[in-house]
Amino acid sequence: MDDAIFKALADPSRRTLLDSLNARNGQTLRELCAGLDMARQSVSKHLAVLEAAHLVTTARRGREKLHFLDAAPVNAIAERWIGQYDRERARALADLHRAWELPAMSESAFVYTTYIRTTPERLWQALTDPAFTRRYWGVAFETDWRPGSAMVWEEKGARTADPDQVVLESEPYRRLSYTWHAFTPQWAANAGVDADVLARLAREQRSHVTFEIEPLGDTVKLTVIHEAHDPGSTALDMVRHGWPALVSGLKTLLETGETLPEPR
Repeated sequence: MDDAIFKALADPSRRTLLDSLNARNGQTLRELCAGLDMARQSVSKHLAVLEAAHLVTTARRGREKLHFLDAAPVNAIAERWIGQYDRERARALADLHRAWELPAMSESAFVYTTYIRTTPERLWQALTDPAFTRRYWGVAFETDWRPGSAMVWEEKGARTADPDQVVLESEPYRRLSYTWHAFTPQWAANAGVDADVLARLAREQRSHVTFEIEPLGDTVKLTVIHEAHDPGSTALDMVRHGWPALVSGLKTLLETGETLPEPR
């Protein structure tokens, strides 16, 4: 996989496409073509290479096909190649480089793709059955999983109920979407979130998450798309750090039957 990633990144046109998605995630082919001195067919071919390297993932919104930057492969390379050196120094230099060269960005979605050796039926169960969700997430959902149905979140003995916590889409073994939970004082106390952060969260519009399930031979491609409506969303920044660990726990449980150890 490293070879495919390095090959994909070697082409300047493909790096330009990734830069475009880094600046604004979730673009259509038409939007990506705008402002580029490339034919639509050429852009499509470059996107196919990026998808094959798992650097770009796609999702359907009605008749439109949206393209999202998938940071997981690049992060894996960083873990492999930078791990033996001074990681904090490398991160500091990268942050300084971004501060100098990149304009202010306002992403509205976080996208994460992984491949799990399981079946769509088993993955669906892991996303919806409290017997599974409690093990890798520590959360149980009370709902019938029908579109429009209310959801109650139960975590660490706290129950979060709100009329706007609802199931948005539910296509068993293919697609699941629901609104995110309300940020209550009890949730904040359990999560260790201070009053200032809670106040910012309370002012934001409710975000939502979508799970797209695609069978691929003996594996299943899972794409998690968490979308927010507020520029610079505090909620999105929080889940952006939480989803990779959460999905890794889900993958480990399905493939090994064991949960990841608690971080120390």
